[in-house]
Amino acid sequence: MVSVLSPIEVRTAAADSGAYRRAASLLGSVRHQWALSQSPLAGVDSWPLCNICHDVTRSPCPDAFQMSVDEGDFMKSLSTRIVGLVVGVAVVAAVGAATSRNAQAVLPPLPNTVQQWNKIAEDTVVGSGAFQGEGEIYMSYTSLAVYDAVVAIRGGYEPYGPAISAPAGASLDCAVVEAAYRTLRHYFSTFPTLVANLDAYYSEALSPSNLNGCTGDAGKGMSVGLVAANSIIALRTGDGRLTPVGTTSAFETKAPGPGVWRLTPPQFLVPQTPWLGSVQPFLLKSPGQFRPQPPVPLSSTEWVKQFNEVKAYGGVNSTVRTSDETATARFYTANVIRQFNVAARDLATARALDELQTARLVAMVNAVSADALMSALNAKYRFLFWRPVTAIDPASVSADGFGPVPGFNDGNPATIEEPGWRPLITTPNHPEYPAAHGTNTSAMAEVFSEFLGTDDIDLDIHGFDAAGAAGNLDAVHHFDTAGQLREEVINARLWGGIHYRRSSEAGVHLGLKVAHYGLLHAFKPVH
Repeated sequence: MVSVLSPIEVRTAAADSGAYRRAASLLGSVRHQWALSQSPLAGVDSWPLCNICHDVTRSPCPDAFQMSVDEGDFMKSLSTRIVGLVVGVAVVAAVGAATSRNAQAVLPPLPNTVQQWNKIAEDTVVGSGAFQGEGEIYMSYTSLAVYDAVVAIRGGYEPYGPAISAPAGASLDCAVVEAAYRTLRHYFSTFPTLVANLDAYYSEALSPSNLNGCTGDAGKGMSVGLVAANSIIALRTGDGRLTPVGTTSAFETKAPGPGVWRLTPPQFLVPQTPWLGSVQPFLLKSPGQFRPQPPVPLSSTEWVKQFNEVKAYGGVNSTVRTSDETATARFYTANVIRQFNVAARDLATARALDELQTARLVAMVNAVSADALMSALNAKYRFLFWRPVTAIDPASVSADGFGPVPGFNDGNPATIEEPGWRPLITTPNHPEYPAAHGTNTSAMAEVFSEFLGTDDIDLDIHGFDAAGAAGNLDAVHHFDTAGQLREEVINARLWGGIHYRRSSEAGVHLGLKVAHYGLLHAFKPVH
């Protein structure tokens, strides 16, 4: 019977120990939380809780849990905090019984455990109702835990977190399952349905027809996965993520006036995750590291050009937008978490990537995506630029607390407002500049380019098909090059009526910078 108890702090276990005091000095305000677990590890002894200095219990840590921490290598050049990590050990109890099943589950029919648990993570995160940028944080937690577990066993690349010294013979599949399961269960412990699903998948993965309780390696693989999960959980504690899922937050506003963002029709939803722009990135120094230049002045001829273009092509009743352009605009309403994790799995399958390369690819996809969307939201809530619907129809605003009703016109005599104008795509509930989809899609294009070593990515991307069911990914667009993908998303958001062209162009440049910097500093080969 697998059970996950409430997390405990090292402070509780070692309040008077010299090891704790030294660890606390290194960690500063970062709190350690460790999941205590019971796993069906036949033949494995029960070991006392300890840290790498073994001062807590005066007992040595078993080889399966030893972790090496090179403080110099692990400093991540963070402008807001520099974290060193001393990793403790979870208690593993030896029990002979197989994991009990709370529900039947069928593992995703994918080539390996990395792909399977990437899909399970995707379903879990999307099922939580997390917004897309917010959800990428959770995808990153899981992907990085899996990546570190695989690297510990296979080697070849620098880990994201502290290096884990895996014991000889540790099962890679068992490590992957444990890392993903423990990470997801930790972060979604308050979602009973999601927990039940995770438990069922975990039970099936450990069933006799699959990994048979992970006893073949005496539990070594599971121990590696558990340490990898706890390492990421500890490393990211206090990173600025807010809960519950979907929560909003305060942000610095601007005085009401032309160009200033307002809530948008039809639902006038509260501002979406302003806090995301202040979360500690996974790869960047800060979320504002590559903040773009401000939007163009409303008095400029460039503004007039942008205004007129989105007004003509982006309206729900546009007479100049073609049917193909309409379909492309709707294509990019797909959930980006699904869109690019599916693309990563498809690429891994098409090119027969092994578990190590697959784990590296999905970690790159999700960590870069999270940083790209943090960067976009950081800029959005700094510039607070208005959406096309607010600029084109000043009467579209509500009594939202951000300005008067009706709103403002732009004060430029060369533009003509249009009462009742509405975009083809419902406007997202966050500021306009820069475009988040432009930022994220460009970042993903760079991930695939750098992973493959060429801009000729030869990649299929799945998106929304208006003829299908809600949330589908039935439409498929093929891209020979990364440039084609970037060009299409710029046009798509214009045709959807929710972004000016320059906003998507600025997002594309931002995403490229985020991805290139992130991949220059992480997931590197070991020479």
